[in-house]
Amino acid sequence: MSILNILRYPDPRLHKVAKPVEVFDERIARLVADMAETMYDAPGIGLAASQVDVHEQVVVIDISETKDQLTVFINPQILWASDEKQVYDEGCLSVPGIYDDVERPAKVKVRAQDAKGEFFEVDADGLLAVCIQHEMDHLAGKVFVEYLSPLKRNRIKTKLQKEERGMDREKQLRAAGRR
Repeated sequence: MSILNILRYPDPRLHKVAKPVEVFDERIARLVADMAETMYDAPGIGLAASQVDVHEQVVVIDISETKDQLTVFINPQILWASDEKQVYDEGCLSVPGIYDDVERPAKVKVRAQDAKGEFFEVDADGLLAVCIQHEMDHLAGKVFVEYLSPLKRNRIKTKLQKEERGMDREKQLRAAGRR
């Protein structure tokens, strides 16, 4: 297993739409294992393959306190979403340090496949419902900040770009000091 690089907003690759998984083989099993390790290391509660620049419909989620209840959703589809809405303070591994309220359906019924290709269904509410919808947005090429006002979105984009430039400059300085 290995830790994968998580794309940071506003990287344009985060807007690519993921394709369905058709073959459930060792490559998918390895991707799922690497994604889980990456998510736990970050630390996070969900990760979509799109966030690690693999544009296939693969999601890993673990909302447990003990971090031992990994659920894999491959080719997930929302079969039903409640009319009732809920607002959650969401964050994202691709948008580090940023949290904001997003309104989503309070309950969803999802059909997906596991890492072996077996179909299953889940009725989700609360944090699990939010997490599933958030990660499925990534598969559709959407990042949670797109639910925010254009003003907030631009401020976040500017802040993260400045941080990225600062990290790049720090790397350059460290490299120059090693010569």
